[in-house]
Amino acid sequence: MNELDPELPATQSGPFPLTEVLVTHRVEWHDTDASGHQHHSAVLRWVEAAEAELLRGRGLDWLFGRTPRVRHEVNYRARLWFGETVTTRLRVVTLGRTSLTYTFEVRGREGVAAEGNLVVAHAEPDAPSATPWPEQVRKALGEHLTTTAERTK
Repeated sequence: MNELDPELPATQSGPFPLTEVLVTHRVEWHDTDASGHQHHSAVLRWVEAAEAELLRGRGLDWLFGRTPRVRHEVNYRARLWFGETVTTRLRVVTLGRTSLTYTFEVRGREGVAAEGNLVVAHAEPDAPSATPWPEQVRKALGEHLTTTAERTK
């Protein structure tokens, strides 16, 4: 069962298996601002921690340092308080030639507290710009995804 959507199995959405991860943790003191609830930057740290779990779980931890963030968008829906248990769900939704789009959702006791998208690019350390994803990454993350080029046909 999927913790965030009880109607869906944990590894499936429609006819395709998902490339997703759920990470549960507590809101720590350093995650809060002077108001006592989460600082806006905490959500992005939690998303990046979920990304690390997803990549490690697929043997792709060598990608760290090769995936700069090129865009993120966050919609804040509710406050999360110190000590509250939160779950971050990160899902791969698009695998392009050189970029990858994640969607994410952070939930607390009141439901969705933040949701949004994160776009990363693949860039080899010495390359002057984005580079195509290696086949190993495509196999690990994108076998079930429709690529950007396939959607525009």
